[in-house]
Amino acid sequence: MLGAIFSLLSAASFALNNATVRRGVVSGTPVQAMSISVPLGVVCFLPIAALAGELGRLFQFPARAAAWMAGLGVLHFVIGRYFNFKANQVAGVNLTAPVVQLQVVVTMVLAVLILHEPCTTVQIAGGVVMLAGSLITQRQPPKLAAAPAKAPSQDDKPSLPPFIPLYLAGYIFASLAAIAYGTTPIMARFALEHTGPSTGILGGLIAYVAATLVGSLVFLSPSIRHNVSALKVDNARWFAYSGVLVAAAQGFFFCAVALAPVLFVMPLLQTSLAFRLIFSTWLSPDHEVFGGLVIFGAAISIAGALLVSIDSAIIVHALALPDVLTRILLWHV
Repeated sequence: MLGAIFSLLSAASFALNNATVRRGVVSGTPVQAMSISVPLGVVCFLPIAALAGELGRLFQFPARAAAWMAGLGVLHFVIGRYFNFKANQVAGVNLTAPVVQLQVVVTMVLAVLILHEPCTTVQIAGGVVMLAGSLITQRQPPKLAAAPAKAPSQDDKPSLPPFIPLYLAGYIFASLAAIAYGTTPIMARFALEHTGPSTGILGGLIAYVAATLVGSLVFLSPSIRHNVSALKVDNARWFAYSGVLVAAAQGFFFCAVALAPVLFVMPLLQTSLAFRLIFSTWLSPDHEVFGGLVIFGAAISIAGALLVSIDSAIIVHALALPDVLTRILLWHV
């Protein structure tokens, strides 16, 4: 039961992280978001690693594993996060979240090609269903802004222009984020295989430190420094929320896998997509595309993600299918 609670808390935290970033990049930029959220990961993980007694084991951490976690940090927290934030900015969370969720498919493909893990017909079908769901959401037309009831006065705050999603750009950035996010679990497997959850916390700290160091190199560019210096206080608040939430989400995930099997945790994490629709529409109702096709596409994507992440044998045996069909669905590459 506790494992399920931590899994749902992780899913909700990841979703709220995306929604708060979306709220900030309405008038801010992805670079500004990363300048706050990535270093905050270090601030959040450092005391957790200290309380877990892992800091004393830092120099005992295998160099090869540390290199994998450092590379993971750069790929996930710098490259993947930038593409995710950019996708949120140009197309909104509701349209891009099902595409980013395809990271599950990327991980599945890499697990087959690199780790030589089996992939069943059910999981392949789940990947196709997820892709179909992401395409359905792209068919939702943006809502038209209503005409103002009265003419604006001089005391009114200037309103932002109506949100017009850039579908192609959002799809491309979200796909690149999915590739980055889907690759990092394989890297984490190489680094943390046969270790406990507390070692994962130390590995997370290494990943965040590496991401912060590499990310700081962009400040050598005068244009980047100018971009970040123009950060508004209100946007900084949303980006700070994001940094704390994503660190909390990863902490909840570590707790979940320490208490429950991965095959139990991963399906529950797929509810993050539903949480994203709720939180993003709540926080940025005027800057999100929402409607029947978005809801339907998200539901289809969640169903596909469940087919990919749940043990195929459990699904097939629960359906009590004929032996011939069972053998077909459990065939694996």
